[in-house]
Amino acid sequence: MSSQANAQISPMGGSMAALVARATAGDRDAFAALYNEHRTEVYRFLFLKTRNRHLAEDLTSETFLRALRRIHTFHARPGATFVGWLVTISRNLLMDHYKASATRLERSVEEFFEADERIDSAERGALRDLEAVEAAQTVATAMNALNPYQRECIRMRFLEELSLPEVVALLDRPGGAVKTLTHRALNSMRRALAEDGAVAA
Repeated sequence: MSSQANAQISPMGGSMAALVARATAGDRDAFAALYNEHRTEVYRFLFLKTRNRHLAEDLTSETFLRALRRIHTFHARPGATFVGWLVTISRNLLMDHYKASATRLERSVEEFFEADERIDSAERGALRDLEAVEAAQTVATAMNALNPYQRECIRMRFLEELSLPEVVALLDRPGGAVKTLTHRALNSMRRALAEDGAVAA
């Protein structure tokens, strides 16, 4: 067999090596020839791995774009082939794709649960607000049953959360009297709430 024939059937022999050399030197026509020569092999590899025609086509295009940007890093070694280098690039791109997809899925799941928790939290907050409003309305109704002194005492002690000495000073009444006033006011409110069904009688 002639040396010329050997060059034709050797992946990196003769014309193929010359194409790679020219492409490395910036010859776009040489790279286009390499693309036409190996596109089908790269696509077939990716399609067998993904079973997705569109994804295989996208990754094939990306493989050759990356190869074009990095062709200066290709060095022929014994047993190494240009198409083997392309397949290595496509395999790395495929792994990157799957990693990115896994990350997006994980993020989507996290966002779903976070959103679910926020909705849950908002619903619980709204429920608490509603309960608070209803409780405030009930208490306000019960306070209507009190005389002005009792109402003022309850407001300061339990709504404004003032201490007993502070209420004594503000009402200008003895401590014992304020305690009695508070006790009677609470009993009156309890009765009013029981009659309204808010608490057990």
